[in-house]
Amino acid sequence: MDALLEDMFDSMYEAEGIGLAANQVGLDMNLFIIDITHTEETEEVHVFINSKIVASHGDERVFLEGCLSLPGISLDVARPGKVTLKYQTPDEQWHENEFEGLLARAIQHEVDHLNGVFIVDRVGEVERIQYQAELKALEKNSKKFMKSRSGKKGFVL
Repeated sequence: MDALLEDMFDSMYEAEGIGLAANQVGLDMNLFIIDITHTEETEEVHVFINSKIVASHGDERVFLEGCLSLPGISLDVARPGKVTLKYQTPDEQWHENEFEGLLARAIQHEVDHLNGVFIVDRVGEVERIQYQAELKALEKNSKKFMKSRSGKKGFVL
């Protein structure tokens, strides 16, 4: 697990992200990482395993979100300001905590990834249509890249 987490953090930092879900790097696991230590909100990196959002509450806030899976696309996404998450840590201990602020937003974003939901799925049809050309180009380039990587090991963002 340590080597996997190290590879995930390396991939996330290389892409200048603050969060990364396992399925973004081709792993079928309920696992995601978050590092917002550059803010005053927290001084530690977070690893969430087998997570489940048990409650979302607080005022819904709109914030510009980007995504490592959709490079170059940033959208205003509305999300609740607080989230209660049940999860395990790498030491296999279960926790249930309430999070708020940027950490709550990042958690919701990464849980969305684990559920196959992207930021473009969180906006209205008009916004989605505006980005259709970019999304098609990303899809085309991803398919080419995946064909070129066939049989090679490593992470794909």
